[in-house]
Amino acid sequence: MNTTVNLSNAIFKPFVVFIVLCAIVLVSCDDDDPEKEDAPELITKVTLTFTPTGGGDPVVATATDPDGEGVQDMETDGPINLAANTTYTLTIGLTNELATPGTEAYNVTKEVRDDDDDHLFFFSWTENFFSDPAGNGNVDNRTDPVNYEDFDEDGLPLGLTTSWTTGDGASGTFRIILKHQPDLKTASSSSSVGETDLDIEFEINAVE
Repeated sequence: MNTTVNLSNAIFKPFVVFIVLCAIVLVSCDDDDPEKEDAPELITKVTLTFTPTGGGDPVVATATDPDGEGVQDMETDGPINLAANTTYTLTIGLTNELATPGTEAYNVTKEVRDDDDDHLFFFSWTENFFSDPAGNGNVDNRTDPVNYEDFDEDGLPLGLTTSWTTGDGASGTFRIILKHQPDLKTASSSSSVGETDLDIEFEINAVE
């Protein structure tokens, strides 16, 4: 009787089975793990609503880009006209009007809020147009003051809701930048970090 055992085959076959099983497990894990959406948002309409904290009618300003990623740029539909020496709460609405109303793609505001740890609004304005916050904004310097009213789970600001107090009658510009910073947003990440979802500048007036 031939009792010789082919040790190479005896060892090789279980090894092959082990490799195949590992590959199956890895593929299964990849299929089950949700992929993080890191693409910049498509925004065709921006709505700014300045609501006086002491009561009164809100001031609404909009900007539109009807062709989205086409050749047209987003344009403001008029200036922001505020009252002097008045405190406002600003809320920002973001819409993709190229998508079907009622879908997730249409309501970009919700998408940005849901992914607040990936997004950050930056603001700049004509020097000392506002009495609070003072200065000219945090586009050039992240540490400059902006009165954020909303924050992500790490306590970092978002910017869909902010607070502003106008000074004496003046005119100038008001710029808003939305940065998409997946895995990049920190307490010091600047306006140069990440992809730009939005960069729009309005004319702004404070009337006595």
